Amino acid sequence: MNTNTIAIERSLAIKLLTLRVFALLALCAAYIQGPIVKLLDFGGAIAEMEHFGLLPAPFFAAAVIAFELAMSALIVTGYWRWMGALALAVFTLAATWIALRFWELPPGPAQSMAMNAFFEHVGLAGAFIFVAGNDLASRRTSGRAQYRSFGRDAATDIHKG
Repeated sequence: MNTNTIAIERSLAIKLLTLRVFALLALCAAYIQGPIVKLLDFGGAIAEMEHFGLLPAPFFAAAVIAFELAMSALIVTGYWRWMGALALAVFTLAATWIALRFWELPPGPAQSMAMNAFFEHVGLAGAFIFVAGNDLASRRTSGRAQYRSFGRDAATDIHKG
C-alpha cells in the first residue's frame, strides 16, 4: 500500500469515526438535554415525577437524571455501549407506556399527538436495540472485551469494515 492510499484511508476512517460520534450524540440528545433541564429546574423534575405517580418524587427525579446521563455516556464513549443502549431502550419503552397512553384519550388532536409521540419513542427504542446489537456483533468479531468509539482501535475497526 502506498503512502497516498494510507492517507486517504486514514482520512476516511477519521470522517467515519466523526460521523459515528455525531450520530450517537444525536441518538442520545434527548437523554443528555433532558437531565440538564431537570438539573436546572429540579423542582420541575420533581413535579414531573409526581404527575406520573413516581414517588418519592425527589428520588426518582435524581435517579432519572443520573441514569440518562450515565447510559448516554456509555453509548457515546463505547464503554459497555450495548448495555447503555439496551438500558435506554427499556427505559424509553417504560416511560412511553407511562406517559403516552394515547388509547385512554378521547379522539381528537391530543390523541393523535400522543399516538405519534408514542410510536416515535417505539422507533427510538428500536434504534437503541440496533446500536446494542451492532456493538455486540463488533465486539464478537474484534475479539476484544471492550469496544470503544474513540482512539486508534476505532479507526482500525472502521477501516476493517
